[in-house]
Amino acid sequence: MFVAGFPSAAFGTNCYLLAPAIGEQCVIVDPGYRVADELAEVVAEFRLRPVAVLLTHGHIDHTFSVVPVCKANDVPAYVHSADRAMLADPTIGLSPELVAALHQLPDGTVETEPADVAELSDGATLSLAGLTLTVDHAPGHTEGSVMFRLPGGVRRVGAQLPPGAAELVEASEVCLAGDVLFAGSVGRVDMPGGSAAAMADSLRRRVLPLADTVAVLPGHGPHTTIGRERRTNPYLLDPGVLTTA
Repeated sequence: MFVAGFPSAAFGTNCYLLAPAIGEQCVIVDPGYRVADELAEVVAEFRLRPVAVLLTHGHIDHTFSVVPVCKANDVPAYVHSADRAMLADPTIGLSPELVAALHQLPDGTVETEPADVAELSDGATLSLAGLTLTVDHAPGHTEGSVMFRLPGGVRRVGAQLPPGAAELVEASEVCLAGDVLFAGSVGRVDMPGGSAAAMADSLRRRVLPLADTVAVLPGHGPHTTIGRERRTNPYLLDPGVLTTA
């Protein structure tokens, strides 16, 4: 499997591309703020052919470029049903402070949702671009947050992914965690649709059962492994801390 990724210019949201190999079909995950041009460059560099856009959740920092990317490649977008409304009205899931910050960006306007949207459900298996991805509904950051898991076997890492290719190559499985799990932390739960209790439950039921050898590609920050987070992440050491803070 080939994996590439880079952070967006604003918010530092990681956008990923995954394909069976260079020169084949690919899926795009979380096209954030104004990433369409950079995505097109990565697609051209590695001769990829996008077939779908996958969204880990509906927050605008992960979906800002979904319409232009879907239009340019004539592909559908996949999002959990609980977060679909955010595609049409991104302010639904944001705090007033973040709405104000969005409007202050050089291009803070967002197009309406893509023409072709497929809704995700828990436990669904997606067969896209020669890849098989399992959908894990993991609410807490948003009501419709999901993680995508697929078998390991990464052979090539490209674009701006940070050092640590060996961890990806040796991984038994790759988990695109969105804002459920970060290196050393978890997604915030204080915005509309967020829930500390739901996040703690998702960590217990969705994250902790995963093997230590699972590589985690988070929505923000460097990639990590379940084993490292199990040993060092305070929210995995005690998920209940979310509900008592």
